[in-house]
Amino acid sequence: IDTHCHLDAAEFDADRETVIQEALNNDIQMMVVPAVHRSNFSAVTEIAQAHSCCTHALGIHPMYVERSTPEDIALLAETLKTQLNSEQAPVAIGEIGLDFFVPDYDKGKQTFYFVEQLKLAQQFDLPVILHVRRSIDDILKHLRKHPVKGGIAHAFNGSHQQAEQFIGLGFKLGFGGAATYERALQIRRLLKELPLESIVTETDSPDIPPAWLKAEGIAFNEPAFLPRIAQELAHIRGIEELAFAHAAWLNAMHVLPRWSALCASNPTLQIAS
Repeated sequence: IDTHCHLDAAEFDADRETVIQEALNNDIQMMVVPAVHRSNFSAVTEIAQAHSCCTHALGIHPMYVERSTPEDIALLAETLKTQLNSEQAPVAIGEIGLDFFVPDYDKGKQTFYFVEQLKLAQQFDLPVILHVRRSIDDILKHLRKHPVKGGIAHAFNGSHQQAEQFIGLGFKLGFGGAATYERALQIRRLLKELPLESIVTETDSPDIPPAWLKAEGIAFNEPAFLPRIAQELAHIRGIEELAFAHAAWLNAMHVLPRWSALCASNPTLQIAS
């Protein structure tokens, strides 16, 4: 399972169906497509509705709050309410969080949208998919004030202590292409040391390309590359590849219960369960 891929991104407009089919050809069973702004709520929903191998999350990304308004929170709440009563319901609220890496960020505005979306996660009893770049301590602080039913800390690159705090709050940690770089010593250390049941796999397609893409002349990351990424993650971890993949699958099912329910109702998704 690719727990984080932006299949609605403009980079895939020319060949989105091919990208999805290539993922299936490479044994990807499920792809989670998170929203980033009200403008793509419908796009990620339509991808999930059109493809049984895809599900989605709805939320406002911290890098998009400058083009958002408080009315977007109301729209998100109404969209969640409507979709949760439909056959193709979102599995999480996301991608939400804080980003203190981008230049000239507005911490107050980011915090407002993050907290309001945590409240929605509480209201609708949904996990959250978190963006945590350079902001982990602040995110943990708000999660303690507004506890949710867990979720995924996407592209995790914090300390071991911070990882343990997320795990204690019911979160899994997302690992992908960043770990394939030899210089990513902290991420690799976490992969070796953290409990196996805390790890899920992701690509963040079309972003966070694995180390080999540039050498092979490939423009964008995509879900079809996840098996090779996961193979490297397993090698770093020091365990057999299928055991790692199986664990990551079960971990995703545990932290995304609505996706787990989808698996239970779809025999083609029960192979790894």
